[in-house]
Amino acid sequence: MTNPEQTPPPVGEEIHLPGPSLLPILNAAGLTLAIIGITLGLVLSIVGGILFLVTAVKWIASTRRDIAALPPEHHSH
Repeated sequence: MTNPEQTPPPVGEEIHLPGPSLLPILNAAGLTLAIIGITLGLVLSIVGGILFLVTAVKWIASTRRDIAALPPEHHSH
């Protein structure tokens, strides 16, 4: 049996993809700096942690806006 949630969209229906963003790369860089800073110095950890938190909040907000902009039939229940 085919699960209706796993069927492909009808022909001609647009597939939503997120736009290009530097947020994932900056988020990973912030986490990397925070972890490296554990051994190299507190300042590096603080800078990396702040970068990680700021980009995580912006990335989540951006994703929420993208999901809210989808047509109602694309929202999961």
